[in-house]
Amino acid sequence: MTPADWTAIRLTASLAAVTTLLLLVVGTPLAWWLARSRSPLKPLWSALVAMPIVLPPSVLGFYLLLLMGPQGPVGQFTEWLGLGRLPFTFGGLVVASVLYSMPFVVQPLQQAFEAIPERTLEAAATLRAGPLDRFFSVALPLARPGLITASVLGFAHTVGEFGVVLMIGGNIPGATRVLSVAIYDHVEAAEYADAHRLSAAMVVFALAVLVALYAVNRPRRDAVAAPP
Repeated sequence: MTPADWTAIRLTASLAAVTTLLLLVVGTPLAWWLARSRSPLKPLWSALVAMPIVLPPSVLGFYLLLLMGPQGPVGQFTEWLGLGRLPFTFGGLVVASVLYSMPFVVQPLQQAFEAIPERTLEAAATLRAGPLDRFFSVALPLARPGLITASVLGFAHTVGEFGVVLMIGGNIPGATRVLSVAIYDHVEAAEYADAHRLSAAMVVFALAVLVALYAVNRPRRDAVAAPP
């Protein structure tokens, strides 16, 4: 692999790590609210969270580009804060990746929270555990498989992004040129050997992630023979 490819790999790993951390911080309370809320707005919020699954990445990237551009409200706000413009920067990639990978973190967490028996939370409440105490001491430990799934899927999905990161970040070596874009560049330049090496590494990575995920979340059944 070329030095530029290794730079792209490091940038991709950094982007995936930062994105996953932010998604867990933002997505965990959102998933808890979606799992517990009876608000009439819940279907709307669920649909907004799931939209990146069905929306073409180029469409999401286009509207993010408009919002974060010099004429967009987000772009004007970041300019006012002195942060500059987000498009074609690592920060812009993080924002786009958080939005694009949101359902892959929120949905597994929501399902894990919904699977927690109501009686368990009620029992904690009778022991004078407050809402935050019940969340951190009861809900989060019981939702551990969902938390692991959300972390792995969020990281892996960010690693495999292409359309959104290309729209928002472009192709700036060392700044926004992530692994998927590097593969595209090699194919465009007819450097098929380099493209094959990076693509094969992505295939191995994806397979390893899925095998580890299914192994961790495999149901554990105690083989205890029932008495006759």
